[in-house]
Amino acid sequence: MSGRVLITAGGSGIGRAMAEAFARDGWQIWVADLDGAALAEVPDSWRKTQLDVTDEAGVAALFAEVEAAWGGLDALCANAGVAGPTAAVEDIKLQDWQACVAVNLEGAFLAAKYAAPMMKAAGQGAIVITSSTAGQYGYPYRAPYAAAKWAVIGLTKTLAMELGSFGVRANVICPGAVEGPRMEGVLAREAAAKGMTRDAVYEGYASGTALGAFVEAGDVADMAVFLSSDKARMISGQVIAVDGFTVNPDPKV
Repeated sequence: MSGRVLITAGGSGIGRAMAEAFARDGWQIWVADLDGAALAEVPDSWRKTQLDVTDEAGVAALFAEVEAAWGGLDALCANAGVAGPTAAVEDIKLQDWQACVAVNLEGAFLAAKYAAPMMKAAGQGAIVITSSTAGQYGYPYRAPYAAAKWAVIGLTKTLAMELGSFGVRANVICPGAVEGPRMEGVLAREAAAKGMTRDAVYEGYASGTALGAFVEAGDVADMAVFLSSDKARMISGQVIAVDGFTVNPDPKV
């Protein structure tokens, strides 16, 4: 199957890898991203929109534009996320908590809210929301992030129940530690918070998985394409980790 896919935070990182994977599979691509510089680097054949996923008016306008240009939407990858603060829970400021939850949870909610009517009208569609293994096990020193990533799992399961009778599926991908600039920032902050070296924190993440390695963005992207395809036509409401199998979510290193 190929079709029309919208990917939030599609200008770089996992979102860019998703867009590339869908493009290889013959899909029409629309990426939305807050980072204008990242959008400037995407292929000319892709549609693109600069977007703050927490701005409901902006999200509504984007989906209206998608409907006008494409006449509908076959898949949504609600992928936008931020790491949030790295600190003990008593040291986290409320405004930092709220900012993290706004992007990771409310951004996914708003995207689903405006995708659902198009998909219901068409009688088909796939929603894929990016969570994290932090949404399965928790994440020390990252309370806002873990809370939001747990919450999007509940959101997605509810979407699967609510939209299933309309032929719309919803699933969650939980990436583990993914190689790339964003994870490097996480490693640096955790190293500072724990009084460790960056390499020691890296090794802790890798050794906490059965496969003993970090995930590549392309691994997550391939799962998104599969879950959006007809090959996954009976898969809905599922939480699928792409993480090398986390066997120790909080390795002591």
